[in-house]
Amino acid sequence: MTRERRAAAGGMAEAEAVCEELAAELRRTGIVLPSLMVDPVTYGYEPPRVLVELGRCNVETTRKLIAVLKRAAQ
Repeated sequence: MTRERRAAAGGMAEAEAVCEELAAELRRTGIVLPSLMVDPVTYGYEPPRVLVELGRCNVETTRKLIAVLKRAAQ
């Protein structure tokens, strides 16, 4: 395994952990992003890079997310 692949594997584990943490915090506010995940396609790039896919959500979920962010910014 190359150094880049090892670094990417570590990045994947970190990305999976932050996805789980984000999902848990969003759930606490009543928000679920059904497509929240680590984007597996980006792992195949050379050099590998890890991206988090926030996914798609409906208008109601988007409004909830906006409200939470506005409250947090105050």
